[in-house]
This record gives sequence, C-alpha cells and structure tokens, in this order.
Amino acid sequence: MYDLVLESTRRREVVDAVGISFSRTRALRRLARRPRTMTELAQALEIDKPNATKLVDELESLGLVRRTPHPTDRRTKVVETTPRGAALASRADEILGTPPQALLELDREQIDDLRAILKQLLAAQRDA
Repeated sequence: MYDLVLESTRRREVVDAVGISFSRTRALRRLARRPRTMTELAQALEIDKPNATKLVDELESLGLVRRTPHPTDRRTKVVETTPRGAALASRADEILGTPPQALLELDREQIDDLRAILKQLLAAQRDA
C-alpha cells in the first residue's frame, strides 16, 4: 500500500541513492525478495512480458540480476539478483521503510485523521 501513496520526493530519494529508475528499482526489489520467472515478474509488476524482458535486460546489463536455469523446466529461466543488485534493493527498502520526516512531525490529531483516511482508501480499494 505504501508504494501507492509514495510521493515523488521519496521516489526521487530512492532514485538518487540507488542510481537507477524507480521502475527498475521496483523490479529489483521484487526479485531480491524472491527469484522469479519472467512471467512471474511481469505479473508481480503488473506489466506485460515484453516490458518485463526489457527491464530484466537493462538490469542484467548493469550487473544487478542474472538469468539462471529453471530447476524443473528447461525452457524457462529464473531471474535472481546479484550481490550488488541485492545490496541496492536493500538500500531502497531501507529508504522506503523509513517514514518521511514530515510524517514524523505530525501531532496526534493529524495522525488520527491520516489513519481514518487510509482506512477509507483501503476499504475503497477492497471494494473496487
């Protein structure tokens, strides 16, 4: 859910720290959690397979991921992070897991208001 409400300054902070686009960082973070086939990655990112292939090609050319043989399907490759890719994903997770300073400065009433708004958004998302 946090990814959905992430403001552009947080995205910029991640891009500046990691050195790749936010969409590439998003893919890298998914792969760092669990190696995936190209189809699984496309589904996780909600993109089509040609775009997933392009993303993986770019990440691979940067030395952040590698394709390995699938353990049971010779026709399929599994995409996994390299140690460098895992480190960048971890850095992005660290940044995204730290609340923005402005959020930390909210008073109790503002936090309660924000909590109520988030509950409404989550309920609307579930109903959609």
